[in-house]
Amino acid sequence: MTENPNAVLYRERLAPGIGMWIACVGVGLSSFLVGAPINIYAGIIAGIVMFAVVGWTLFATSPVIEVTPSVLRVGRAQIEREHVGRAYAFRGEDSRLATGPALDGRAFMCFRGWISSVVRIDITDPADPTPYWVASSRNPERIAEILNDGLPEEE
Repeated sequence: MTENPNAVLYRERLAPGIGMWIACVGVGLSSFLVGAPINIYAGIIAGIVMFAVVGWTLFATSPVIEVTPSVLRVGRAQIEREHVGRAYAFRGEDSRLATGPALDGRAFMCFRGWISSVVRIDITDPADPTPYWVASSRNPERIAEILNDGLPEEE
C-alpha cells in the first residue's frame, strides 16, 4: 500500500500566545477609552472593532508549519522532502543559541516572539545555498521525530 503524498502528517499554526491576546484586549480598551467621552456607544463599538481587527490580523497572518510525505511547508516557503535532512528540536538556552549566536545568516528563518522553542531542519539540496531552516514551534520534538523517521541514526 502506498502512502498518500498529500496526507498531512503534522500541522501547526504559529498563532499568538496569551500575552498577545491580552495586548489585543488592551488595544480594545484603549479604543473604548478614546471613544467613550464622545459617546459611550461609539466607545464600545470602537473597542470591539479594534479588538476584532487586531486579533484577526494576528491570527490570519500567523504562519503554518505543515509536513506531508512529499513536502515541508513553513509559512510561505516549501521544499520537497527529498531535500530535507535531519531535524533538531531546541528549547530553553539551546533555542536561544540556535536563533542567535549559532545562527547561520544564510538560514531560512520563521520566528515568532511568543514561541520560544524552535526546530532546525537541515537542507540537503546541493543547488540550494540555504544550509537549514529554523522555525518556531510549540512542539519541535514532534516535527523532528516525523522528519527524522527513516533517516539513519546519527553517530
